[in-house]
Amino acid sequence: MNYSTPLALLMMTLALGACSKPPETTTVVVPAAIPGPPGPPGDTGDTGAKGVQGAQGATGFQGAPGDTGYTGQQGSVGQPGETGAQGMTGEQGATGKTGKTGGDTVIIVPPTSQ
Repeated sequence: MNYSTPLALLMMTLALGACSKPPETTTVVVPAAIPGPPGPPGDTGDTGAKGVQGAQGATGFQGAPGDTGYTGQQGSVGQPGETGAQGMTGEQGATGKTGKTGGDTVIIVPPTSQ
């Protein structure tokens, strides 16, 4: 629509110029198009359909069992302990002094009173 008016004027000028007239220099003034205000925004488009959920994958293969470990070596038996040495016999004690064979002092213990 913006270009239809200037295009129509240009076509009419060319059509009239094709008539048998003496050649003249004519100046045609074509008005410039002035843009108008923008229109309202368009409606929001439809939302696309939700995709289908993919299938679940298959279960993986079970791994092979591992090799059995080696058996350890048996420990060696310990040596029996040696018997300790017997202690030495102690020396015999010295003989004590012999008491007196009687003396001149007599001790008399008084009876207790009840």
